[in-house]
Amino acid sequence: MPDRKNAPQIIDAVDMHLELKPYESYTLDNGVEVYAFNGGEEEVLMVELVFFAGNWYEEKNIVAATTNFMLKNGTKKKNAFALNEHFEFYGAYLNRHCYNETATITLHCLSKHLSELLPVTAEIITDSVFPEQELNIYKQNQKQRLEINLKKCDFIANRLIDEYIYGFHHPYGRYTSTLDYEALQKEELEAFYKQYYTQGKCIIFAAGKLPADIVPQLNKAFGQLPFQQNNLSDIQFNPAPAELLKYNILNDPEGVQGAIRIAQPFPNRHHPDFSKMQVLNNIFVGYFGSRLMSNIREDKGYTYGIHSHLQNHVHTSALVVSTEAGRDVCEATIAEVYKEMAILRNEPVEEEELALVRNYMIGSLIGDLDGPFHIIARWKNYILNGVTDEYFYNSINTVKNISAEELRELARKYLNPEQFYELLVV
Repeated sequence: MPDRKNAPQIIDAVDMHLELKPYESYTLDNGVEVYAFNGGEEEVLMVELVFFAGNWYEEKNIVAATTNFMLKNGTKKKNAFALNEHFEFYGAYLNRHCYNETATITLHCLSKHLSELLPVTAEIITDSVFPEQELNIYKQNQKQRLEINLKKCDFIANRLIDEYIYGFHHPYGRYTSTLDYEALQKEELEAFYKQYYTQGKCIIFAAGKLPADIVPQLNKAFGQLPFQQNNLSDIQFNPAPAELLKYNILNDPEGVQGAIRIAQPFPNRHHPDFSKMQVLNNIFVGYFGSRLMSNIREDKGYTYGIHSHLQNHVHTSALVVSTEAGRDVCEATIAEVYKEMAILRNEPVEEEELALVRNYMIGSLIGDLDGPFHIIARWKNYILNGVTDEYFYNSINTVKNISAEELRELARKYLNPEQFYELLVV
């Protein structure tokens, strides 16, 4: 019986012992690796197939994203309506997403219906037909959506800042135009589908209340498919950053606010400064009580919110500060960002603030480990980025033990205005 008369003891998050629960791994008959985490109270599960079929591997713009989207739009046996009806009948969701290096097909369903859903999921991988009518509808919808988004300063800023950091011909810096959609051909999608899905490299992640025969079920559905696990093109791209560092773009003459991006290239998570920089970034502008949020939102009232993050890319990354502010205070907002950088370079972080950030970061991590779906998502991120659980524990150690002087040295190394691309779109 809970003691309702006395308040529970308050424990700082940094004093808690965190453990990343291990996964179980299997290999299907065709060499496909399966990473599974069995847990949770509800009779639900997730199966996610990860293909190395992102825009990193496309030869023509938006072929990868279009192929991924069209997977659910018809097979040799079922049209788009029949496919959607099948998954909805069992109360399941089948989603697909395309990223830079990878593309996914994700199934969420009740555990008891898995055997009815896996065969149709496999059918999508082997028998998709990319109907011309469905492709035309997709192209028309995407062009209309793009035309609307191009009127938004925030959308333009997101496109352009990546181009400045990586170069337009780099997969991380590339963006689409209406001409790209008009140039799409069904044959290009079929060729990409065959190479990177039907005969591509696949990794499977499963989590939730898994049935006892999860591996035989996965093997029956996917273990005989003609995946070529070692037949992955070794494609390399070198970033080609823009020469100019400052850009002012006029996008909407009648707009009342502007979009601001301040960014610089940064090494990927294998670099020893990556975890340390996440601590400094949280102090700078990573949570609601951060320096920039307190200054620009709470004190100055220039914006509803300002954010900064290290991009989660496999090959390289970037530190990006982003916000929207009133058109008349955009320049002042940018000046305050650089002002806060200078303070971090010149003054050590006080222990009270550092303790608050430590607890915030560890507390957020506790939430990220709540439930089987979150746990397998973290493992997926680590596996795809080529790191182990050692990275998890080293990151916790960094959060708990990094000193104010280390943070100041890090700020002096990475928070210099002359290193940043500055973009203002109004």
